[in-house]
Amino acid sequence: MRFRGRTKNGTPPSDAAAPPAEPAGPAPVLVIDALGRKCPIPIIMLAERIREVPVGEIVAVLADDAAARTDVPAWCRMKSQDFVREETLQQGGWGFHIRRTY
Repeated sequence: MRFRGRTKNGTPPSDAAAPPAEPAGPAPVLVIDALGRKCPIPIIMLAERIREVPVGEIVAVLADDAAARTDVPAWCRMKSQDFVREETLQQGGWGFHIRRTY
């Protein structure tokens, strides 16, 4: 019989299967591809296009400039938009999900 619990330090055993991925929330209505663009272009692209998304819906910004990790949430706070989440992209960079509030 194999031990399937946690090790003494609280981590799962190395051969434990990963739990199935859960849905990450609603799919974005609009995806803005800013990969390869440097600051402040991802924010400018978001500011220009967020009005294309109905209020309450999600827009995703794909960016690989590290500055976007702080710029996008800061822009959301300044503009009273909801920063929903950040996800790491397999090809490199991040996907930022923003809910339009007005």
